[in-house]
Amino acid sequence: MAHRVGMVSLGCAKNLINSEQMLWLLNDAGYELTGDLAEAEYLVINTCGFIESSKTEAINNILEFAELKKEGRLKKIIVAGCLPERYREEVLKEMPEVDAVVGCGSYGEIVEVIKEVEMGAVVAHFGDINAPVEETDRVITSGDGWAYIKIAEGCDNHCSYCVIPSLRGKYRSRPMEGILREAKELAEQGVKELIVVAQDITRYGMDNYGKKMLSELVRELCKIEGLHWIRLHYLYPELVDDELIETIANEEKVVKYLDIPIQHINTEILKKMNRRGTGEEIEALFVKLRERIPGLVIRTSIITGLPGEGEEEFEELCEFLRRAKIERAGVFAFSPEEGTPAAEMDYPEREVAEHRAELLVDIQSDVIDEFNESRMGKTIEVICEDFDRLAECWYGRSYADSPEVDGKIFFTGKGLRPGEFVNVLITDTIDGDLMGEAVL
Repeated sequence: MAHRVGMVSLGCAKNLINSEQMLWLLNDAGYELTGDLAEAEYLVINTCGFIESSKTEAINNILEFAELKKEGRLKKIIVAGCLPERYREEVLKEMPEVDAVVGCGSYGEIVEVIKEVEMGAVVAHFGDINAPVEETDRVITSGDGWAYIKIAEGCDNHCSYCVIPSLRGKYRSRPMEGILREAKELAEQGVKELIVVAQDITRYGMDNYGKKMLSELVRELCKIEGLHWIRLHYLYPELVDDELIETIANEEKVVKYLDIPIQHINTEILKKMNRRGTGEEIEALFVKLRERIPGLVIRTSIITGLPGEGEEEFEELCEFLRRAKIERAGVFAFSPEEGTPAAEMDYPEREVAEHRAELLVDIQSDVIDEFNESRMGKTIEVICEDFDRLAECWYGRSYADSPEVDGKIFFTGKGLRPGEFVNVLITDTIDGDLMGEAVL
């Protein structure tokens, strides 16, 4: 009888796709997949090792399930992904409860790994993180009606605070035909919202086609029957050109929501962080995008306490956020990561960075409140996600809300199903989320 295998996927959407691919390979090999981790005999923990908080989360998960193994309720623990890739020797050495480690270049070897630990071996698989991206099917776990699609792996940007290139390798675009084939299959499975992800989607095609190909890819995706929304995540500002702006503005299926991580607005800090472009160019791009794309919602990420950030540079960042009124922003305190150039620079104390992050969150709260207030009394298209039994109503997301990082819209209605689109009249707000009622 095949062993029951469970999966814990930590970190970003790109990591989730790798988890889904491993699930497909295991299922295809005859293993029984279970979503009830208490029933799993073998457990794969796909980890993130990007910053200190993600490392801590991964380690805590490993230790939690190690207790189940000690109790005899779990037979084997396999740790995959960025944490073992970053700490190849330490994971097995420091956590003897772990039976196998799988690096970012060996996701496709998960069946072989399981077979080896079945025989009692303790194994480590670390394949080439710069190898071409494997075209592997997936078991979709994200939710009814929506899914991520990864168009490239790795990163060539080498921001001075970031370890991603050393974990995920150089930038490798998937062939367009493979992406389109997968997108069509997802649409046939009922996916209506496709979220395009990579470490940097604006660079798509530059390695294997010799030119930027994101605009062409997006136009081809828009031709796929069944897809209703196409959402774009992680565009680097310096590579957003007029062709891409026109594509986003003119293609109806492309939601007018762009995730453009900027990290900071001070030009000198951007240079130290090996970011391309200046603060003035970033602000000019945001103005241009809003002029050319009516109703645009922008998401970004901001890091406080970066090397070179004094009170003057921080105030410049605050003033920019007040002016730009970015509707969605993730704010993080700088995490100096070993092995990165930024960790060797002078930077504010952790307490200062965290306090500044709190101040930015306050600024953003005002922006969000203003944005939500502007939506009162409007009827908005929402993808229905599920029914909240405690609140006794449905919840979902509008074009302005990406899953897991933005807010939700709660609404009443009858005869609804997860994964379908509903028109919702917005009537109220609560703790940053919107409330409403489904309308015909």
